[in-house]
Amino acid sequence: MKSIISFVIRYVPRPLLQTISPLAMTILSRLNKGSNVECPVCGSHYKKFLPYGRIARENALCPSCLALERHRLMWLFLKKETNFFSAPLKVLHVAPEHCFINRFEALPNLDYITADIESPLAKVKMDVHSIPFPENTFDVIFCNHVLEHVDDDILACSEFNRVLKPGGWGILQSPVYALDNTLEDNTITDPADRERIFGQRDHVRKFGKDYAERLRKSGLQIEENQFVKTLSSELIKRYALPQDEVLFICRKGI
Repeated sequence: MKSIISFVIRYVPRPLLQTISPLAMTILSRLNKGSNVECPVCGSHYKKFLPYGRIARENALCPSCLALERHRLMWLFLKKETNFFSAPLKVLHVAPEHCFINRFEALPNLDYITADIESPLAKVKMDVHSIPFPENTFDVIFCNHVLEHVDDDILACSEFNRVLKPGGWGILQSPVYALDNTLEDNTITDPADRERIFGQRDHVRKFGKDYAERLRKSGLQIEENQFVKTLSSELIKRYALPQDEVLFICRKGI
């Protein structure tokens, strides 16, 4: 199972993967019913979650809603630490995750807009380097596991800062590696070389421990939030959460 999932993730184009995944997961969901783990996003219970990743991680993917560890953590953060589920908010969700779309669209308090340059799940076709909305439009922005793909991550974040309202906030997650400084080289264009150097064929950089400081160059304020450290070990195990995941919370800069 792990080798099959790793192969599919590496070589099936992402838009196609986003389209076919829910169908494949329906079967796996029925085969994996149990009570050891629980997905806080959809409420499903399983013996364990499915493996997932290019180097497959055990107990990672909810076969019901396709939430990964980071999605389950983000859901809990929004529930426990924000007014996301109750306040009237205008939300921009870049490269929307399957596990969130229908649930966020169903919230009556949200004016919820999904956008991406290629995802079939998004309703607005948009390049993050040039966001087609006026300044001070959104209360909240989500952009997770996107900035490692784009040509200019600082320009994209400058656009987020522009379209956020005063007091607006967002979550900007990305893989962050144990490097002192972000590694990037725009002369590396061969997919195999990009996978070897940046971790994935469609990545153009490998973010290091300077991730937050780097994004601050855009004008955004960036908080490195350790929300997972506030949760009990029982909850972390029950929801199969990433124990060392930092939440990068952005706020509109002055």
